[in-house]
Amino acid sequence: MIRTAGINSEVELCRAFTLAGAEVDLVHLDRLIADPAQIASYDLIAFPGGFSYGDDIASGRIMAMHTRQKLLPELIKAADRGVPMIGICNGFQVLVQIGLLPGLDADRSPSVALCENTSGRFIDNSVALVPNADSPCIWTRDLVQRVQADNDEPELVMTIGHGEGRFVTKNNAVLEQLQANNQIALRYRDDINGSVDRIAGICDPTGRIMGLMPHPERALDWNRHPYWTRLPESVRATHSPGLGMFISAVEAVSTQTV
Repeated sequence: MIRTAGINSEVELCRAFTLAGAEVDLVHLDRLIADPAQIASYDLIAFPGGFSYGDDIASGRIMAMHTRQKLLPELIKAADRGVPMIGICNGFQVLVQIGLLPGLDADRSPSVALCENTSGRFIDNSVALVPNADSPCIWTRDLVQRVQADNDEPELVMTIGHGEGRFVTKNNAVLEQLQANNQIALRYRDDINGSVDRIAGICDPTGRIMGLMPHPERALDWNRHPYWTRLPESVRATHSPGLGMFISAVEAVSTQTV
């Protein structure tokens, strides 16, 4: 897991992977830049949320610049050997700026962005989400199974906290390609921030690299659900949707050689 100045969700993300059965190292960006070859020793990579470098210039811009200049070749090697990656909120902003998402072009040129919310305001709220059952995304498999298994399952709800989370594409051709490839892994049920096609999260064509604005690491326990006391006991006896995302990824790693 990669942290740097301003990141504020790394502890929750460490807990998420630990609960899912992974062993976690929290590595500072500067330490990785000093020795990028370290990346080859990891089977999962995560970019936590927060406000890296105070979001000076633009959200995630400085972290993305350092990452693209110093670490992108090693990250591409990791992607090529099948390492799942996730970027949450600020981490999502970094992944699209360095070109690992949406991964449509070999040159990794950015073709999507996360811009200022249409409201012009920071949004901090719980939102209902809709997973795409046809997406190859390994991170959302549990969400899809949860919805398909029980029509009475409560809405998938996670929190958001961003001022620049409106998903946009360079042009209609990029959006159409994302739709055709089923790379839109997660949508908001309602229009939250003006994102095109209500996009909350996307994956690359392999389904192993995902970026999303909602925070699954803040939904690891049912008592973080906005109406958890009204949930049936049978539901609360299962793992939460947030935790399910990390379990899905860890299970995917355990069944493949990366």
